[in-house]
Amino acid sequence: MSNEKIKKAYNELAESYNRLIEHKPHNAYYDRPNTLNLLKEVKNKSVLDAACGPGKYAEILLSKNAQVTGFDFSSEMIKFAKQRNKNQGTFFVHDLCEPLTMIEDKSFDFVLCALALHYLEDWDLTIKEFHRVLKNNGQLIISIEHPFFEYNYYKSTEYFKTEAVNCVWSGFGNPIEINSHRRPLHDCIAPLTENGFYIDKLVEPKPLKEFEELDQKHYKELNEFPAFMCIRAVKK
Repeated sequence: MSNEKIKKAYNELAESYNRLIEHKPHNAYYDRPNTLNLLKEVKNKSVLDAACGPGKYAEILLSKNAQVTGFDFSSEMIKFAKQRNKNQGTFFVHDLCEPLTMIEDKSFDFVLCALALHYLEDWDLTIKEFHRVLKNNGQLIISIEHPFFEYNYYKSTEYFKTEAVNCVWSGFGNPIEINSHRRPLHDCIAPLTENGFYIDKLVEPKPLKEFEELDQKHYKELNEFPAFMCIRAVKK
């Protein structure tokens, strides 16, 4: 799959994504609260926000007096991240699948990567880089699409295969095709445990009550079956 397709899609939806991110139910009342709950005591700590999008996670972390560096492969998303956070934090354009050559070893207390790893076909290099830039006992916090949800959603027939998939998003204005990769649970866990991390906590989240006020259908569904999964991994 061409990475340019994914980048083009995110550049196109960046404006609406940034505008709606405050209260978009799956982001504001499902992914963010559950993922942020895995980041403890960030005051005066350094956080790398990998695939930071329009900088909403960074905004929250900066408000808690964390030192935040964020990157995203979408130049439009980085534009909005800088606007949102004004003169706070550091933001730059960089592709998640490329080495973080601009960052020294053991630079960060935390690495956050929310809802982005499924755009990569192979996680190994990225996870190795996260391990390298984390301090000893540093924590990696990720959220991903739940592998069981994806298997059903994309009507897969080969669970153990990592495969290119696509769907159409209509919740951010004009419908837009989003390409990503679906993989089995093993291939979500093994890149962590085989590259210097141990799993400290795994959460199959439920939505906050505020979600119900905006989207009763998906609120009910998410209380019956998870769409996302959140993981905290610690550098050995």
